[in-house]
Amino acid sequence: MNIKENIAEGRTYLGIELGSTRIKAVLIGEDYAPIASGGHAWENAFENGIWTYSLDDVWRGMQEAYAALANEVFEKYGVPITNIGAIGISAMMHGYLAFDSNENLLTPFRTWRNTKQEDAARRLTEAFNFNIPQRWSIAHLYQAILNEESHIRQISFITTLAGYVHYKLTGKKVAGIGEASGMFPIDSARLDYNAQMAAKFNEIIKPLSLGWKLEDVLPKVLTAGEIAGVLTEGGAALLDPSGKLAAGIPLCPPEGDAGTGMAATNSVAARTGNVSAGTSVFAMVVLENELSKVYEEIDMVTTPSGKPVAMVHCNNCTSDIDAWINLFGEAARLLGAKADKNELYAKMYAAAAEGCADSMLAYNYFSGEPITKFENGAPLFARAPGGKFTVANVMKTQLFSALATLKIGMDILTENESVKLDTLLGHGGFFKTAGTGQKAMASALNVPVTVMESAGEGGAWGIALLAAFAVHVANAANAADKGASLESFLASNVFASALGQTVTPYENDSREFAGFMKRYIKGLDSYKRITEVLADE
Repeated sequence: MNIKENIAEGRTYLGIELGSTRIKAVLIGEDYAPIASGGHAWENAFENGIWTYSLDDVWRGMQEAYAALANEVFEKYGVPITNIGAIGISAMMHGYLAFDSNENLLTPFRTWRNTKQEDAARRLTEAFNFNIPQRWSIAHLYQAILNEESHIRQISFITTLAGYVHYKLTGKKVAGIGEASGMFPIDSARLDYNAQMAAKFNEIIKPLSLGWKLEDVLPKVLTAGEIAGVLTEGGAALLDPSGKLAAGIPLCPPEGDAGTGMAATNSVAARTGNVSAGTSVFAMVVLENELSKVYEEIDMVTTPSGKPVAMVHCNNCTSDIDAWINLFGEAARLLGAKADKNELYAKMYAAAAEGCADSMLAYNYFSGEPITKFENGAPLFARAPGGKFTVANVMKTQLFSALATLKIGMDILTENESVKLDTLLGHGGFFKTAGTGQKAMASALNVPVTVMESAGEGGAWGIALLAAFAVHVANAANAADKGASLESFLASNVFASALGQTVTPYENDSREFAGFMKRYIKGLDSYKRITEVLADE
């Protein structure tokens, strides 16, 4: 393959994902391997009691990430990007973006991290007999209705962050089915929103005479393999203000980070699963059968092609690890030592592998945590007086703390529902230091954990693969190829020769983690009181 010719002739695929701390763009070639990437760091803001990002920051970050990618392409291959085979947009799932008929944002973007939708989530779960987590768009919408917020009568369209960016690039109000499944429940047989639940919601809000029905304001559902519009002139200018990028490029359906994680780890078939561990952590398990009952701790979503998936989502994972490592870095700098961030993380994670979490306890909640029913967060570290207070032991405890809430949710699937997993595919910052995060995860969940060499590209690579799949289906020469499944496309074209490292559970670490979990669960009630004391600080 001549990469330079591929770029010049537009035989490439671009994936952009807006994560919680980083916007990343990845360009891949005809062999589906990354050619170049670009990124932009950003952070959410806590404003007026709401976790949010400004839309100006969305576009500034998108443009900087794309520009960095385009510059890398030109420096490496000497050609500018003017055309691309297809583009895919992904972002952190859920949340709430509401617009009026003139495309005015009616309230600041409310992200998945907000935990003020408990009343709405509880009422909808009871009405639908289906778990509606607080993160879901429908919970945000119904809570705004319950709060009698003034904007609810002006709503013309609600969407997610990925859906919003896709709409601005293409003019199409659509969502990939995996993304849509985090907005409102999906009927897997129809590959669309659940009609009975939508009718129930419309009955609930009918007395309010809001002037719209649910189906009027939700984006249209599309599945993997479909073309979801093309880049408009205005969209091209938004993404690439330099004017080099041409309009007319097809886009695949926008997907959330859950769906792109499945694609990036080839976890779209039954008995496969993946776990994305970064600022938040979530595990996705593709089911052989439906669950026997409703669990508030388990989200039911879908793969990008519509297969049922059990999702365990925790709001908190690596933020407290990051805070401790930053503290150690500051101490090093005070002593005059150079503290390269990447080296610091590698050293601290390596130390954790040699540590012991016995006699220690940590809670890593920066924000609320629905699985354990916490409205607020306040990181806490405690130790028995006789415990050895060493860097290795502190870091081991932090790794265990990052996985504890996930373990509570996963036990529901494996113990209550007898769900079988052959392996989990890991990706995200928790796994950046070779082996350490994997070992902790495998031992905590008692399942082999594999990290592929391509996992570092994450969801941006995953959505680029979904863009490539859409073109593959569109260009298929015969009916069999047009009907190709996402599973077969990924297995045959992308992952047939993929390399990865698998770590199996370590008996000693599994036993140590089990002891940590006993202390963790026993201390939750006391910890909740502490978070309430610090809630207004």
